[in-house]
Amino acid sequence: MARTLPPLYGRFVTAYRLPFWVLVAALLALFALARPIDHDESQYVAATVLAARGLPYRDFAYLQTPLQPLLFAPLAALAGAQAWIALRLANAALALVTLLLVERAARGAGATREAALVAALLMATCDIFLFSAAAARNDMLPAALLAGAMVAMPARPSRGGAALIGLCLAAATAAKLSYAAPALAYGAFALADARRRPGWVALGALPVAALVAGPALLAPEAFAFEVLRFPHAGPADWYARHDPAKLSLATKAFDTLKFLALGPALLALAVGARGARPWLTLLLAAGALASLAPFPTWRQYLLPLLPPLFVRLALAWSVAPPRRAARVLSLVFVGAGLSLSVEALIGAARHGLPMARAAEESRAIGALYRASGARGPVATLGPQFLPGAELAIDPRFAAGPFYFRSRDLLSPTAEEHLTLASGATIGGARLAVVLTGAEPQGDAILAAAARARGACAVAVPGTRFTLWLPARAPACVARRSGVTVAAIRNR
Repeated sequence: MARTLPPLYGRFVTAYRLPFWVLVAALLALFALARPIDHDESQYVAATVLAARGLPYRDFAYLQTPLQPLLFAPLAALAGAQAWIALRLANAALALVTLLLVERAARGAGATREAALVAALLMATCDIFLFSAAAARNDMLPAALLAGAMVAMPARPSRGGAALIGLCLAAATAAKLSYAAPALAYGAFALADARRRPGWVALGALPVAALVAGPALLAPEAFAFEVLRFPHAGPADWYARHDPAKLSLATKAFDTLKFLALGPALLALAVGARGARPWLTLLLAAGALASLAPFPTWRQYLLPLLPPLFVRLALAWSVAPPRRAARVLSLVFVGAGLSLSVEALIGAARHGLPMARAAEESRAIGALYRASGARGPVATLGPQFLPGAELAIDPRFAAGPFYFRSRDLLSPTAEEHLTLASGATIGGARLAVVLTGAEPQGDAILAAAARARGACAVAVPGTRFTLWLPARAPACVARRSGVTVAAIRNR
């Protein structure tokens, strides 16, 4: 029988449910502007911008399944120079939706109103969740879709409900391949229980399968390499050369515990499975598999675990409310989970919002490019800065630094065929304009390639960036005549 949670967790929280959610929404939006820039964002911003006029795999590289850039391309096109900020805020909005759906799924599974709300709010304080909500990556879309599928799972689904589950789980996989684990787990569960309407689940997945099949069939070699081979081979190649300890099981165990402890996820794992349903236990196991399979482990990889974990927590606390020691311990974990976001807010108060600084840098890059008389797309390992500069992205660099830093994964001919460029072969590639400053290690190789072509380096005033322009560009000619950058910009 469900019991009421103590006042701290129950009546006080539910009495102010709407203000709590308004506060959560505001904080998620603020964190999206205040959390530090992550170089992972490069390929997601670039792919979404390029998807407005092309298709992943055929026209540019994208090292994930294709749903996110295809779905968010209209938003990026509408946002224009503010695309990067818009994509961060879209992830913050999806994070709020995910939390609301987790609360709804917990209620549908039988949790009390108080326990469902508290569990969702606790999930919101996990740094795994907060990082994923703030960065322009492909983490929150599949998490929201998984949580949406879970809303329809507790009761025996109708035909429409079963189709919705299939649609959401397939779409989650189409946004991030690791979500194939919970999708396949639920599919097997439905096949074992005809009341789950497995045929309708499969029918719901068909439109998403067709959406993924389109780009895959148009560029099968690129799809096979970028989606299926590179996510394993690329990190293995990089870390084997630069930090092999990161690929060890001991490091994986340490990193996993560290990321789970940055928030109440570790506490939620320690809580018993009282009241848990078979489908929920299965999703939890599949989420753990999806989280732990990639090497090395990063915090965002653990996100598939959180929705089923906190629904299970809500059910457990509905049956046996937490004792005082557990309540105090949860507050300690909440503080740990919020610590990095609070640190980001303090840094933003002192030095300005990172996204505001990034926007200023982008505008400066664009102004210098246009004043210099340069032409052509820009090759850079930080393509996320180009939409704000209103400059075209060289599609060979759409994957940011991730393929560029690999070695011997493809031949030069295959790279050209798949619209990719690596540091090992960039010396023979065509380059119109080069921008360095986003990735110090890879930028040295890119700058050397530009210098070997006789390009001149023009520092972008007030930023860490440098534009490398063709020797015949008006800015390079002017500089050889003694004209300053300021004079070029004032023309």
